[in-house]
Order: sequence, then structure tokens, then C-alpha cells
Amino acid sequence: MEILNVILITLGFSFSLALALGLALAFFRDKFKVERNPLIDQAIAALPGVNCGACGYAGCEAYAVAVAENGEKLTLCTSGGAQSAADLGKLMGVSVEAKDMVTVLRCQGTKSRTTVKGEYSGVMSCRGAKLSTGGIKLCPWGCMGFGDCVAICAFGALEMSPEGLPVVNYRKCTGCGMCALECPQGLFLMVPKDSQGSIALCSNRADVKQSVAKACKIGCIKCGLCVKVCPKAAIKMEKGLPVIDASLCDSCGICVEKCPTKVLALVEKIKKP
Repeated sequence: MEILNVILITLGFSFSLALALGLALAFFRDKFKVERNPLIDQAIAALPGVNCGACGYAGCEAYAVAVAENGEKLTLCTSGGAQSAADLGKLMGVSVEAKDMVTVLRCQGTKSRTTVKGEYSGVMSCRGAKLSTGGIKLCPWGCMGFGDCVAICAFGALEMSPEGLPVVNYRKCTGCGMCALECPQGLFLMVPKDSQGSIALCSNRADVKQSVAKACKIGCIKCGLCVKVCPKAAIKMEKGLPVIDASLCDSCGICVEKCPTKVLALVEKIKKP
């Protein structure tokens, strides 16, 4: 009987203590609570809510907090593009200029066009192969085809082709840029969705023509013909590759037609679904 009384007293004391602590916590929570900045929820509403992390924050809410309370840049949400930037600008009372972006793969080195160093049996990822062997192809800048970019894309805008290259679905691409960050070869270039002009679909920065020809049938051979034939002088060679000044290029397509290895292409044609 005494044991039962001890148990009941203990339970009663524990319940009373828990109740007192609960009431105290509720009191101090209301007494010292910090009001949530209403701009945070409004900023969240202006973002796409996909939590892709392309802005550099853990998710849309974290970015919204940074915008509302820390004055973060309003153009970091590449997934939301120009619309999200404009909405955040209205919210913060400033004018914002931003463009919708898409990604372009600067490599055409399919399995049938390139030569591999040998049989690779390491970690089946582009980053793993890059760290362990420097790349699995003779072209040190070519796509290795393990699909790291496909795995990181939160929008299903990339898929691997049978020939071992990622293919961009421009109906789904939001221009978040995560594929560009993930690719260890730096093969993805972010361009404005409405951009025009020519672009070099090769990333081989080797200076020696012969080494390029042996590594890839469709790589840039550094002949400089595109520079010579451009009527607008919009092309120059930098680090072994043609670089096009979009402000001068008028999409005439002469460089595309004259390129002996078909490295150059018109951006507007690449982006067609």
C-alpha cells in the first residue's frame, strides 16, 4: 500500500511539474517572441518554390529571408528568372533587370566521334572520373557521359542520349544553372532565353590542331576561318576557341556554313524544341 502511495505521489508531482513547466514555457514564448518579418512570406510567394538551391541558399525560404532581412541580391533566383526578380523588385521597391536563361552544352563529342583513353572501371560519375583519371577521353575537355548533370537537374530538363551526351529539353529548362555548376568539365554555358547569334559547341582549349583532330572528329581545329569570314568582325580566338561578341553578331550564319568541322551553330536553332 505504501509503495502505491509513493507511486501516486510521484506521478502527481511529475504531472504538476510538467504542467508548471508547460505554462512557464507558454508564458515566456508569448512574452519574448519575435514577430516574423511579413516581407519574408511575401518574398516566398514571389519565388517558384522549387528549392533547387541555384541561388546559393538551402531553399526558397532561406533566400527569401536573406532578401527581406539582409538585403540580398534580387536576381539570384535563376529558376524564377525575370518574373521572380521583377516581383521581388516590386516588393522591395526597387527596379530590377534580369533575363530568363537556358543552358547550352558546348560539346558534340558523341561516342562515335571521340576516342577514349581505355577501359574505365572507377566511380561511374563525371566528377569521379575527372578526379581519378583527368577524364576518360583523349579530349581532356570532352563530356564523359556519366550523367551528373542529369541527376542534378530538378526539372527533368536533361536526359542522356544513346550516343553518350546530355540533351536539353528547352520546354523544361528553367536556366537554374545547376548543371553548369555540377559539370566538372565546364561544358554548360548559360545564355539568355531570347539570345541569338552563333556559338562554339566545343570546349577543347588545346592549341595544337593535330591533338584536337585525333581526339574528336567534330572538335575545333583552331583554323581561325570563322574569324576571317565574319563580316561584322564579331569573332576572335581566345584560349584556342572562337568567342562571339553577341552585340556585333547578326546571325548571318556565314561562320556556321564555313566552319570545316561544324563546331559553330546558331543559338536560336539550338534552342528550338
